[in-house]
Amino acid sequence: ELYPFFPSKTFPLFFDFEGKQKWEAWKALGDTSPHQAMQEYVATVKKLDPSWNPQMTEKRGKESKTAFGGPVVSSLYQEETIREEDKNIFDYCRENNIDYVTKAIRSKKVDVNVTDEEGRALLHWACDRGHKELVSVLLQHAADVNSQDGEGQTALHYAAACEFLDIVELLLKSGADPTLRDQEGCLPEEVTDCKAITSALQQHTTGKT
Repeated sequence: ELYPFFPSKTFPLFFDFEGKQKWEAWKALGDTSPHQAMQEYVATVKKLDPSWNPQMTEKRGKESKTAFGGPVVSSLYQEETIREEDKNIFDYCRENNIDYVTKAIRSKKVDVNVTDEEGRALLHWACDRGHKELVSVLLQHAADVNSQDGEGQTALHYAAACEFLDIVELLLKSGADPTLRDQEGCLPEEVTDCKAITSALQQHTTGKT
């Protein structure tokens, strides 16, 4: 029997409301045995989303992290097959198609700070997926490093929650503000369990004061 991925207790699906609910439900199971945990998890998620089908497999992204029960994908996006003619700039960003994104920005067909319906900019997506080179390209083209999405989260929140230390360091060097809080009052250092990231954010904050 196949189950979709089980969120890691150290990796909340922070920027996906439904995913965050599922993660919190999973975390609340504590030290329950894996088999019992899976059964309780499925029952809990079914209450949250009656249409959810535990038999369905989910396609994993290249950046998948290994966690309990299988890989954990990006916190924001479940892969799906999209026809080339139906893709938008965010799809190309998620795919790490640096050439396409760069050309679109340089030709002024796309504003580097364009946002999707949730207020997420290209920089948010690149940080969420761990595309460091693309993050660098976007910053070179004047992406707003402190842009906040519809929930007040910055690129630092995304990179920190997804535990991409190298991207966190790049953002900090590029002027990212680690003191910006999201709508829930959380700092970037408060959305990660990675001690190296927490330390880097705290040191940067201390250095600015």
